[in-house]
Amino acid sequence: MKNATQADEVCTTQRAAEILGVSVSSVQQLVEAGVIEAWKTKGGHRRIPLAAVLAYKLQPAAGSLAAQPAAVLANRNNNAIPTILVVEDNPMQRQLYETQIASWNLQATLTFCENGYQALLEIARRQPDIVLADIVMDGIDGYELINTIVADPLLRPMHIAILSGLDPAELQNRGGVPRGVVFFPKPVNYDELRGYLKACCAQHERNRP
Repeated sequence: MKNATQADEVCTTQRAAEILGVSVSSVQQLVEAGVIEAWKTKGGHRRIPLAAVLAYKLQPAAGSLAAQPAAVLANRNNNAIPTILVVEDNPMQRQLYETQIASWNLQATLTFCENGYQALLEIARRQPDIVLADIVMDGIDGYELINTIVADPLLRPMHIAILSGLDPAELQNRGGVPRGVVFFPKPVNYDELRGYLKACCAQHERNRP
């Protein structure tokens, strides 16, 4: 009887946030990305099946994404296929990016790193074509990572974008957006990000030998 009750029970975003130990806005992003199923009442309020919340809570930690490709759409060793590296220390945000980018059916491979140090190692091993980086991270932050990429003449050109919740004043205090780097404020407009990545992939295809 208890299982049947749980299967039928629904909860608000506030309750879902309490169960998952995250913010309400994080739950809303998970719902918008389709990671957790939900619907809206006539009054516009979200309702989420309790079973969906509990199922998400039981999923393996998203941090494991940093160790291997998250959404491989083609052979990684085929250099005709562009590679996208996402550097983000928030496990939930990484999963949101994975869900969104994978749904766009880009002819690209997608890899995640959870900090700047891991990203530098990944870039040294396999130079990506596109880098999406958060700014505020422990250790090597996004600015240090991007400046290292830009300053290294041995690295081939990459498309680089910052995805950050910092406001313009905070960004300016950190040096502003480096030349040639694109900025996407958080919460990310996924339509704009999709357009950017599609354009990057199209350019890669045009430049292919």
